[in-house]
Amino acid sequence: MNFQAYRITAGSLAPRDKFSIMTYEQAEFLLQQVYLPQIHNETVTTRRVLEAASTGNANYKPDPNSKTALELAWHLAASEPFFLNGVASGAYGPGGPMPESIKTGADVVAWYDEHLPKAIAAVSTLKGEALTRNIDFFGVFSFPAIAYVGLMCNHSIHHRGQLSAYLRAMGSKVPKIYGGSHDEPIQVPARAQQ
Repeated sequence: MNFQAYRITAGSLAPRDKFSIMTYEQAEFLLQQVYLPQIHNETVTTRRVLEAASTGNANYKPDPNSKTALELAWHLAASEPFFLNGVASGAYGPGGPMPESIKTGADVVAWYDEHLPKAIAAVSTLKGEALTRNIDFFGVFSFPAIAYVGLMCNHSIHHRGQLSAYLRAMGSKVPKIYGGSHDEPIQVPARAQQ
């Protein structure tokens, strides 16, 4: 990381205006050609991990200070619409607690299936001006909207990795993520085996 690209302000790291020279066209390119295709690919994998977590012990946690599997699955599922809806609306507010209707991992998957497509749709139509406006994130930092789309991807991959590390210990199977797993090995096509 290039630490010279940051300055300390109010006790946190804040980026210089490296995004201030981004054009509307560049922001639209990032959204349409980089982030939305990535989101479509990654959410398929995230859903597989959420589904796998729904079959095991929802109360499992590897350490007393860790979230339970259900809490972590909820955080992962809820964070994607949270980030995307903040980009679409131009503001972030509190995400709120897990709804009382979420009792199982299957409930998390159903919530994800209902809410994520709406959030993706809301972001997918944004144009350059909306994508380059700065959005404050609880006083911690302020980035152009497009940066939060990338942050959402990184955040989800991080927490999906955490949840996937819970799976075997909670009695679930590990799905393929970026390659095969013991439980779902990669199927090599016959022509590639020759």
